[in-house]
Amino acid sequence: MTHHLAGSALGTVRDDETAAPAAVEIVYYTDPLCCWSWAFEPQWRMLRYAFAGQMAWRYRMAGMLRCWDDYQDPVNSIHRPAQMGPLWLQAHQTSGMPLDARIWTEDQPSSSWPACLLVKAAELQSPIAAELILRRLREAVMTERRNIARQSVLHEIIDACAEARPDVIDPQRLRCDMDGDHARTNFMDDVKNARFRQIGRFPALVIRRPRTAGVLVIGWRPFEALLRTVAEVAPELGPGRRPRDADVYLAFWPQLTTPELELALEIEG
Repeated sequence: MTHHLAGSALGTVRDDETAAPAAVEIVYYTDPLCCWSWAFEPQWRMLRYAFAGQMAWRYRMAGMLRCWDDYQDPVNSIHRPAQMGPLWLQAHQTSGMPLDARIWTEDQPSSSWPACLLVKAAELQSPIAAELILRRLREAVMTERRNIARQSVLHEIIDACAEARPDVIDPQRLRCDMDGDHARTNFMDDVKNARFRQIGRFPALVIRRPRTAGVLVIGWRPFEALLRTVAEVAPELGPGRRPRDADVYLAFWPQLTTPELELALEIEG
């Protein structure tokens, strides 16, 4: 599903340090608890590799699940936690990404808001910090059956990410910021923005030239569909680059699942 939208200026980040202005800007509406966003990681990562140096991006945490008392997903007929498992299995079967749906029978997350707040707190340190935290949150809940609504799990994720990248993440500051007003204000701005744009399904990407009208792509899409949208917005970019082998792609993304690597290598150059 695609929609054309009016654009506005907003801050984005880059996967490179080139000085030239980005030809394309992407705003990615997502949530750490969204199985389809996890299923979309192969396409999202390949898109950023293909157009590194030409594309700027930013995340908006959409707050998919505030609490189960007011959660409704009429598209998938989900109104309670036990109904989430089949949707996760569908995301796994569609994408091949590893997913363990047993969390919905063993330790059901009560909310995605604590995890969203942690991502926004990490963003206060740097986009790289936010990227590391978001990825680790997804891995923890999707593949390890860890309840990312629990503060104890969030603290363990902070410590693990800080140990892996002490140059990027200050764990004490992150613990403080995730309970602070700044992260909450930024998170609520994301939620309000998603609601204003009537975005209720994820992943959702606004792909546009900076400060111009854009195209909204909603839901899991194959990589070729993303390329068609980029070509619509900025046809001069062409299909983007491709990794010549696994080592090249792993140098850009040091940690990959098998489906992520397979997607990058199976695309014809």
